[in-house]
Amino acid sequence: MTAPGSISRQLVRRILALGAAGAALLLAFVAIEYRLSGYRDVLGELAEHVFLPLVILVLPMVLAGRWVVKRSLAPLDRAAAQIEASGSADRGFRVPDGGLPEEALPFVAAVNRLLERLDEAAARHEAFAGDIAHELKTPLAVLSLELDGLDHPVADRLRRQVKAMSRLVDQLMLLAQLEADRVAGIEEAPASLAEIAAATVELMAPQAAAEGKQVALDVVENTVIPVRREAVGSALRNLIENGLRVSAPEATVTIRVGPGAVVAVQDAGPGLKEAELARFQERHQRADHFAHEGAGLGLAITTKIMADHGGRLVTVPERRELQLQFQSAQRT
Repeated sequence: MTAPGSISRQLVRRILALGAAGAALLLAFVAIEYRLSGYRDVLGELAEHVFLPLVILVLPMVLAGRWVVKRSLAPLDRAAAQIEASGSADRGFRVPDGGLPEEALPFVAAVNRLLERLDEAAARHEAFAGDIAHELKTPLAVLSLELDGLDHPVADRLRRQVKAMSRLVDQLMLLAQLEADRVAGIEEAPASLAEIAAATVELMAPQAAAEGKQVALDVVENTVIPVRREAVGSALRNLIENGLRVSAPEATVTIRVGPGAVVAVQDAGPGLKEAELARFQERHQRADHFAHEGAGLGLAITTKIMADHGGRLVTVPERRELQLQFQSAQRT
């Protein structure tokens, strides 16, 4: 089935068709009324009494019709602009129906009902993921305690696996909480990126030391931006953990704050190309080539956290850096 095309063009075609039909009827009436048998007489009568009035009438009707259609559809253009401007993560968005033509209201209502069903389905999915993550916390904690008392060659490897699973569960619960806060309209609070980075470096230092590596903090320029402090700390921790995995023993992973609203993690690995980052940001892909532990969702979760903050995760291969780039910043 082909698309009907522009309403304005359809209006013009139908007005012209109506004019042609009217001209044909008038031609028949003129011929019958005056009993004209010659074509010249008929054409003369038509030119004087039909064609000229039709031209005078049809042209203004076409112009006025196009203007009326354009003006009547202007609210639809505004609604389309609002839909286009809405972000992909704008939960609860509905197409505004104020000022729309009456004929468009059923369509808009149907679209809004569809959006509402999609929101409800997403909320159920997130609630389910959060419930599952919460239920996994207790058995993982018990398993970790049992492994601490186990004297076996594979105990260390199992402890690392359980630790990675616990970390993943914590991040899934954090993502569920972030989404719930955003839907509830809870605003982000201003926070110092340098303070977040310092706290995360302090948290990761024992793990780095246990692996024979180091983490260092370099504050080039402090910035204050509205964020979810815990979420940004989790995203930064993911990058540091990845940097430690790809770095050789005795290497240093450097966390740089600034310039601007940027937190960068520089490791001693080979660097990550943009195409590789795009692939590793997908779920179930890994961003390191040396380890075989963990669920491989770190960069996907980091990307989601940054998207929720209006930022992005960027790689700078020549500097062996992964950067958390935020949109706005207040320098301090």
